[in-house]
Amino acid sequence: MEFKSVVKNRYSCKKYSERQVEKEKLEAILEAGRLAPTAKNLQEQKIYVIQSEEGLQKVDTVTPCRYGAPTVLAVAYDKTNVFTYPGESRTSGVEDSTIVATHMILAAADEGVDSCWLNFFDPEKARAELGLPENEEVVMLMDLGYAAEGAGPLPNHASRKPLDETVKYI
Repeated sequence: MEFKSVVKNRYSCKKYSERQVEKEKLEAILEAGRLAPTAKNLQEQKIYVIQSEEGLQKVDTVTPCRYGAPTVLAVAYDKTNVFTYPGESRTSGVEDSTIVATHMILAAADEGVDSCWLNFFDPEKARAELGLPENEEVVMLMDLGYAAEGAGPLPNHASRKPLDETVKYI
């Protein structure tokens, strides 16, 4: 799909069919995350593919927002392998994980796979429930699958502020 179409038409799917994401499409999505840039190329991201009934039930205990998706990606980062910015008040972990996740969301749209960025959960509870190492922080969960019959973007999907309200030249 042409990039401008991917960006314009991608939406957060809130209702999924039971159809599984094909292995080759999932691998293309994961590869897009692998290729995403990270600070100092530290590649601190950790992606967990959750497809088992047991794993999906664990996701359901930490968020009501799986919407029936047959695959969920937990996007985390290793807190011991991050770049600390000048001033030492931030590290690269959250932003790098976000870049990785965004690459995967756009790759999913390009593959014809629907997705939804989930942030309605307690990261520590998600880490514990999924049995992830203590040094990792879960940044987001990503639903992946195919939209169920009748699913579609929210009514306000195409509503965007004009550039002059969100961009300033200085």
